[in-house]
Amino acid sequence: MIKILHNNSCSKSRGILEYLDENGIPFEIIDIISQPLTEMELRTVLKKLHCPVKDLVRTNEKLYKDQFKDQNLSDEDLIQMLIQNPELIQRPVIIKGSVAMIGRPIENVKLFIEN
Repeated sequence: MIKILHNNSCSKSRGILEYLDENGIPFEIIDIISQPLTEMELRTVLKKLHCPVKDLVRTNEKLYKDQFKDQNLSDEDLIQMLIQNPELIQRPVIIKGSVAMIGRPIENVKLFIEN
């Protein structure tokens, strides 16, 4: 089953849920705001994404710009930052078995889900 790391305030994330629902694709929602990821869960997601932790950070968010932008954060620091501030996690993240992707653009999500 497909899992979606979701933030309901994100229109892209809501759009992916709508697409999955309209196409009858079963999925599980993991609301990263009401159910923040544990450190182990975040590390597992990063392994499935095959990307550096910095690629999972929403650097355009005001919170990031105000509190973290000018800091020289290590990967470990970034992981702790994301655990403590889940709104800074890129979304949606689509997880399909042992692989995952950041769910943008929708065309790439469609290809990922169908293969």
